[in-house]
Amino acid sequence: MTSHAISWVDVFSAAPLGGNPLAVVHGADALGEDTMARFARWTNLSETTFLLEPTVPGADYRVRIFTPGGELPFAGHPTLGTASAWLGLGGEPAGEDVVQECGVGLVTVRRREGQLSFAAPPLLRYEPVAEPALLDRVARSLRLDPSALLDVSWLDNGPGWIGVRVADAGTVLGVRADWSAMAGLKLGVVGPHPEGAECAVEVRAFVGDWVVEDPVTGSLNAGLARWLTDNGWTPDRYVAAQGTVLGRTGRVLLERDAETVWVGGQVSPVVRGTVDL
Repeated sequence: MTSHAISWVDVFSAAPLGGNPLAVVHGADALGEDTMARFARWTNLSETTFLLEPTVPGADYRVRIFTPGGELPFAGHPTLGTASAWLGLGGEPAGEDVVQECGVGLVTVRRREGQLSFAAPPLLRYEPVAEPALLDRVARSLRLDPSALLDVSWLDNGPGWIGVRVADAGTVLGVRADWSAMAGLKLGVVGPHPEGAECAVEVRAFVGDWVVEDPVTGSLNAGLARWLTDNGWTPDRYVAAQGTVLGRTGRVLLERDAETVWVGGQVSPVVRGTVDL
């Protein structure tokens, strides 16, 4: 058993306790996968990350991302939170931007005006959901009439999201999940706020296997931004609100730059200490 520095940060919120929490374990090279998985189950956060030395040229560090249910190749709020924690304990990137190594490869995290943003990895599956049985199941999972689902698309950049577009933010906020119908699905619901509002869209993320609503979700917002901007439903730069129903004040800044989607937000440090693992 050895002591490791640990950072507990809050991602996608200007003030602590308004976003999505993340635990980051530093110097985790000697930890076994079993220990990482057990610690992630113990924190019971949506994700816990472990910082390791990089294994490929060009990377500043390597990260492994665990949920209570297993390891993910990529996730959004852990990417920003891990980069912030690494920088906070003295990490120095080789170049202007931070380069993270993870299961999907190298991910660039840029620093602009005190805010971090990551370049979203390519979508692994990006096509309309066409199977009638799956569309019916999505509607039942969200307790919505099928006619309320304006568009449904695979937006898989690792976690396996399905995006659901509805008429307005009020419909998003009114969703009450049917978790038994949702088992095995990860659904992201998006709808527009009125023109002139602080945020362009309201987003909610439901993970059926874990029976949980994620407070603020970088990977989902990355996929949604590609989908929404491709179809002209949002401008190339907009702010998404998420976590409202959970009492959070998550804000995600999305920016489309040619073929790259940048997903940004503020990260607030909350707890720093050590953990014996």
